[in-house]
Amino acid sequence: MRRSLAWISASVTGLVAIAFLVPLLVLVGDSVRERAVAEAYRSAMVTGSVLAVSQSVDYVASLVAGAEASGTISVYLPRAGLVAQKAEIEHVVTRAELQPAAPRVAALEAMRSGAPATVPTHGGMAVLQPVALSGGRMAVVEIDIPDAVLERGVTRARVSLTVFALALVAASIALADRLAARVVRSAGRLQAASNRLGSGDLAVRVLPEGPEELAAAARAFNLMADRVGDLLVAERELMADLSHRLRTPLAGLVLAGRSLGSGVTGDQVRALTTKLQEEVDAIIHEARQSPRPASPPECDAMAVLRERLDFWGALAEDQGRGWTLALPRSVQRVDVPVRQADLQAVVDALVGNVFLHTPEGCAFEVVLRVGVRTELVVGDAGPGIREPERAVRRGASGAGSSGLGLDIVTRVAQTTGGQLLIGRSRLGGAEITLAMPTVPRAT
Repeated sequence: MRRSLAWISASVTGLVAIAFLVPLLVLVGDSVRERAVAEAYRSAMVTGSVLAVSQSVDYVASLVAGAEASGTISVYLPRAGLVAQKAEIEHVVTRAELQPAAPRVAALEAMRSGAPATVPTHGGMAVLQPVALSGGRMAVVEIDIPDAVLERGVTRARVSLTVFALALVAASIALADRLAARVVRSAGRLQAASNRLGSGDLAVRVLPEGPEELAAAARAFNLMADRVGDLLVAERELMADLSHRLRTPLAGLVLAGRSLGSGVTGDQVRALTTKLQEEVDAIIHEARQSPRPASPPECDAMAVLRERLDFWGALAEDQGRGWTLALPRSVQRVDVPVRQADLQAVVDALVGNVFLHTPEGCAFEVVLRVGVRTELVVGDAGPGIREPERAVRRGASGAGSSGLGLDIVTRVAQTTGGQLLIGRSRLGGAEITLAMPTVPRAT
C-alpha cells in the first residue's frame, strides 16, 4: 500500500512539475535572448547618439573601439553628399577590425527604411539600429550577438529548475510515504489483532488511531471482540450445563452395569459406561476452562486410527462385521494438522455411521493414504448414500439421524484446508474420504 501511494504521489507531482517545468524552461531561454537583444539595442542607441554629433571616420573608429557592448560593433556610414533615400554604403567601421556578421543588403535596407531590425546570422544574431545624421542622411549601427551571449546562464537556470522539480517530487513522495505509513501501521495493527482473535485470543483489543475510517473500524473490532467473548462464554456455560445434566442418567447406567454381574455382556456395558462417564467429565472440564490462544494443532493419524479401531473392532466382532485397517508401511507416523480429540471424533463419526446406517454383518474398511495430502477413507458394503450434498448439512441427514456426524467431518476438512468427498466404495456401499494436508516431519 505504501508503495502504491508513493507511486501515485510521484505520478501526480511529476505531471504537475512537467506541466510547469516545460514552459519555464522555454521562458528562461526566451527571457535571456530578449535581454541580450535589449542590451544590444541600448548599446546601439548610445553609439548612435554620439555618432550624430560627428561623422568623421576617424572619430567613429575611435568611438567604436572604446564602446562597451556584448558583441562586435560595426557602423555603416553613407556615401558623402547623398541623402538617405539614395544612400549607399561608403564606409564600414568595425571594432577590432572584424567583419560585420549581418549581410550588407540588410544594413542597406535598414539605412533606407530607417527602421531598426534584427537579423539572424551564422553563430548568433545581429541588431541593426539606424541613426539620423545631419543633412537627411542615415547611418546604421550593427551589434553582433553571438550564441554564447544569447544562451548565457540558460543551461544553469534550466538545470536548477529541473533539480528543483525533482526535489519537489521527492518531497511529495516522502510526505505520501509518511502519510501511508500512518495508514498502513493502523491497518497492520488491525490485521494482527484479527489474526490473534481468529487464533483464540479473546483478550486482544485495538487502540483506535490513524484516519477516522480505520479508527472507526478499530472501535467496531473491539465491540465485536467483546461480543464474541460474551457469546463464547455463554456457549461454554450452556455446554457445561447440558453435559452436567447427563450425569443423572449416566449414574443410572453405571449402577445398572454393576448389577449385571460378571460375564462378557456385563464387562462390555461397564466398559462403555465408564468411557461415557470419562467423556462427559472431559466435556464439562473443558467447557469450564477459560478459552486460550490455541497452538497449532497436530497429531499422529496412525496412532488415532489404531486406538479407535481397537474400540470399534470389538463391536464389529459382536455384530459379525468383517473389517480391515490399512495403514502405510513406509512411515512410522503420519502427522496431520488436527487436534487428537477432533480426529478421534472424526473417526468415531465415520465408523459410527457404518454401524448406524448399515445392517449387522455389513463389512467395512478404513484406509490411510499418505502423500502431499493425507487421505482417511472409510468404505462399507452397505446401501450407500443417495443424497451426498444433503448428508453433509447439519441436521439434514435424511437417514433418521441428527446429521451431525458428517458435519463434524466437514468442519475438520474446512479448518485444515482439506476436502470431504463422498462416493462409492469398492465394497459396493458408501465411501467417505477426508483429505487433509500432511504436516512435514522435521529432519
